Parts: sequence; C-alpha cells; structure tokens
Amino acid sequence: MRISLFGLIYLAVGVVVALTNGYNSVAGVSEALSLVVAVILWPAVLLGVDLHLPSITT
Repeated sequence: MRISLFGLIYLAVGVVVALTNGYNSVAGVSEALSLVVAVILWPAVLLGVDLHLPSITT
C-alpha cells in the first residue's frame, strides 16, 4: 500500500490540529480513539466540533 503526498500532508496536519485542540491524552481506549477520529476528521475539529468520545467503563 502506497500513500500519496496529499495523504501524508493530510495526516500530518490532522495530527497537529488534534494535538493543539486537546486530543493529546491517550490514557485509555476512548481517549486513543478520540485522537484517531480527530486526526482523520481534523476539518471538523477546526470548525469546533467536539469529537471526544465518552469514557468506556468496564
């Protein structure tokens, strides 16, 4: 599988946007999933959408 330059830039920008908007805690599963969702959907994060997932209780 090969990633394009656009895809690489998209993911890099997504990581920066996610980390600067409070998605930097990966203490649990829900926080890690929130980070992944925020990286993929970073334009929504820039528009103010809260993508933090609720805590998963066991």
